[in-house]
Amino acid sequence: MKTYHLTTFGCQMNEHDSERMQGMLESLGYGQAAERADADLILFNTCSIRESADSRFIAHLGEAKRLKRDRPERIVGVGGCWAQSVKEEVFERFPFVDVAFGPGQVHKLAEFLCSDSLSAQGYFEFEAFTGELPVRRTREFQAWVQISVGCNCICSYCIVPSTRGREASRPLEDVVAEVRSLAREGVREVTLLGQNVNSYGRDLSRAAGAGAGPAVERPTFAGLLHALDEIEGIERIRYTSPHPKDMREDVIRAHAELASVCEHIHLPLQSGSSRVLKKMRRTYDRERYLDRVRLIRDHVPDASLTTDIIVGFPGETDEDFEQTLEVVDEVGYDGAFTFLFSPRRGTEAATMTDGVVPHPVKVERMERLVELVQRHARERAQRFVGRTVEVLVEGPSRTDPARLRGRTRHNKVVNFAGVAAAGELAHVLIESASSQTLSGEERLLARAS
Repeated sequence: MKTYHLTTFGCQMNEHDSERMQGMLESLGYGQAAERADADLILFNTCSIRESADSRFIAHLGEAKRLKRDRPERIVGVGGCWAQSVKEEVFERFPFVDVAFGPGQVHKLAEFLCSDSLSAQGYFEFEAFTGELPVRRTREFQAWVQISVGCNCICSYCIVPSTRGREASRPLEDVVAEVRSLAREGVREVTLLGQNVNSYGRDLSRAAGAGAGPAVERPTFAGLLHALDEIEGIERIRYTSPHPKDMREDVIRAHAELASVCEHIHLPLQSGSSRVLKKMRRTYDRERYLDRVRLIRDHVPDASLTTDIIVGFPGETDEDFEQTLEVVDEVGYDGAFTFLFSPRRGTEAATMTDGVVPHPVKVERMERLVELVQRHARERAQRFVGRTVEVLVEGPSRTDPARLRGRTRHNKVVNFAGVAAAGELAHVLIESASSQTLSGEERLLARAS
């Protein structure tokens, strides 16, 4: 049996794509190698959102070069956004790479491996959703579900439109059919994936035509949530990531009205300054963002809100950064992913040479931001102490194997004492809380299986 070793960098969409790569490879008869040195196929699924991801990947690629030198028949493959972003130069810069492919060409890996000639090949045009490929899921009771790819936004700092292309939505009936199949396989929780999930369906045509009866409204993201909520066996629906400009009331109401849609919304802020948001081309301002937050709080008062924030965007002044802190203080997030700005090749922000924020200033601002985010996250987490919450058990705790680990519907990690098995829903009495995790004990009489 030939073997493969796959290393994944980046976002949840990449994790989903990697599960599809694994499923496709195993359908071709490949087995998974525990170590890169033992693999016949060394594969990377890459990210290009931030410079740190590029640097980490290049270091791993250097090891693959050494291993291929030892065994020239070994195949080295590079997929994902980084490969797409350097498609014109990947083989020139890295001549030991045998196959490179973008996010829309994952299926071409199988075609390459099954071909008679294994001369270097690159595949970079969007052709198919990876959600239609075989899959090898990390957990049998949780699944990623791709509902769209690409993005039509033109955020000045973001490379995604050039690596994943224009927005394309999967037909609603295809998504529903996949989730029905997952439910039959025992999946209890699905996470819907897209670069901008709440613009889902806008590129799909209305069903109409001569003899076809009245036109049917094109699908919406809220409509998709309603359709998936009706599927028996699916107890939790999550999604990532929405865009504040498209966060409509019908989607927010779905969190309040649909039993399976979880009480967690990740709403990227990026900056609390309207001036910086305009430079970022985010197409909303501070007030529009806060209006969406108020709407969420009105309909789902207990919702967990998380966000993304970029520190040190070109031209960000002390006053702009203070406005970001003000928004963080007003919203009181349950958590945030915070990033130092780094220019990405091919983006408008990479050409912004005026007002570049010095690195020490970025670091100082980041420290202040993280302290404020963590303080609010600690305060927000205290509302769970003394409550019994539903936890989907994922397995042993990473810090204490004698305890269990899982997540609440609010996407809070819980470490607890109990006897529930992975994949079960346990009811856990929360005894303490930090900014990152909750801790408690399973209430055995209340456990749902």
